[in-house]
Amino acid sequence: MSQQKDKLETEQEHGLATEAEEQAHLQDVVPEPAEPVDDENQSLEEQLQQAQVTIKDYWDQVVRMRAEVENNRKRAERDVENAHKYALKNFVDSLLPVIDSMEMGQTAANAENATLESIREGSELTMTMFAQVLERSGLQQINPQGEKFDPEKHQAISMVEAPDVKSNSVIEVMQKGFSLNDRLIRPAMVVVAK
Repeated sequence: MSQQKDKLETEQEHGLATEAEEQAHLQDVVPEPAEPVDDENQSLEEQLQQAQVTIKDYWDQVVRMRAEVENNRKRAERDVENAHKYALKNFVDSLLPVIDSMEMGQTAANAENATLESIREGSELTMTMFAQVLERSGLQQINPQGEKFDPEKHQAISMVEAPDVKSNSVIEVMQKGFSLNDRLIRPAMVVVAK
């Protein structure tokens, strides 16, 4: 109570009005209207209409954005599906000449004037073409004949005594290995010198 009294005395000393005095003064200066002013209502109605127009514009934008997001999602799904379906298209296209060469080789082998030498040459050319297609696709043959045994790339199926060969060297490749883009697909099966 004494704090309020001190505050009131301080306000009176400095010529400041109390809250109650200010409210009373405002009531005397600004009379309350008996009925709403038409200009204010009209202004509020105009503001309401403007707000409704703005809201409608924003809503239209939201609907359009949602549709655009949905279209982008469907397009992305379709692109991923096509990528899965046709991922091997280039690889298959590059294999078609190999198939054609094999068919020509079969036709040539069935001809009356076919010789073993011509069949062997055709088979070698087809094999070379096939290996080139695989190399262009990232597949590399692992043929470690004469190399040092590497357990990460080779699979030893046996070890044999070989006095004229350095120990732990590959002396025979039973089956070539393959790597795809530097990732081992199948290790080479080898015979290793003791």
